[in-house]
Amino acid sequence: MIVEQIWTANAYRNFNYLIACPDTGEALAIDPLDHRKCLAAARDAGWTITQVLNTHEHGDHTGGNKAVIAATGAKLLAHENAKNSIPGMDRGLSAGDVVKVGKTVDLEVLDTPGHTMSHVCLLSRTDVPSLFCGDTLFNAGAGNCHNGGHPNELYHTFASQLAKLPDTTQIYPGHDYIAGNLRFTLDREPDNAGAKRLLDEVEPQDPARAKVTTLALEKEINTFFRLHSPSVIARLREAFPGLPDQPDEKTVFLKLRELRNSW
Repeated sequence: MIVEQIWTANAYRNFNYLIACPDTGEALAIDPLDHRKCLAAARDAGWTITQVLNTHEHGDHTGGNKAVIAATGAKLLAHENAKNSIPGMDRGLSAGDVVKVGKTVDLEVLDTPGHTMSHVCLLSRTDVPSLFCGDTLFNAGAGNCHNGGHPNELYHTFASQLAKLPDTTQIYPGHDYIAGNLRFTLDREPDNAGAKRLLDEVEPQDPARAKVTTLALEKEINTFFRLHSPSVIARLREAFPGLPDQPDEKTVFLKLRELRNSW
C-alpha cells in the first residue's frame, strides 16, 4: 500500500489522500477536494484513480468529486446513509465492508458517527495499520459536532472503536489542526510533557511534511483519550464546579468537547 498525503494549503487546512496498489497502479482518492493536486499527483506517480471515497458529506470533503470523476470515470463511495447528501454515489458503505484497491490493498470500513451521523473511517489491513479518519479523529484532537453530528455519538465512536485499535495504528486525519489541538491539550493538562515536546517539534509546522502520529502517541497527547487524567479532571472542575468527584469517561469527554467548541 502506498499512501500519498496531499496538503491543499486552503483556509480549512484540508488533507486529501491517494492510496495506491503498487502492483497495479490503481488508486483510491479520499476526500479529493483539491482535484487539481490529486489528479496531478496521480498522473506524476503513474497511477489511475478508479475510486473516490468521501468520509462524510461536508463540502470541504466532497467538493472535488465531480472534477475527479469527470477526469477518471472513478466510482464514488460513501456511507450508505449519505446517498441523499452526496450526489452520484455508486456504492454505499457500512461497518465491516472492505474497499479493495487493485490487487493488494484492503481497507476495512468503520462506521464512525459523531462529527456527522454518516461518517466512515478506513482501516488498512496491513502489518502496520493506517486509519484514514476524516473529521472524526484529528492529531491531538476530535471533530466538532456542529453540522449534523452529536457529541454523544462521537464519544461512543472514540470509546468503542478508536481506543481499541492497535497502538501502532498510524493516524491520517482530514485536516491539519495539530498545533492548536496541542495547545488545547496543554490548557487542559499543563503537565503533559509529551504534548509540550510535540508542540515544540511541529511548530512552526510544515503541513506539506506533516507529522504522522500513532494511536499510542494520541493516547499520550490527545486530551479526548485522557479521560482519567487527574490533571484533566481537576482543570475541568474549575470550569464545571458541579462535576462529580469521580466523573465517568463520557462526562469528561462531553465537557471537554463543550469547552473545545469555544476555546
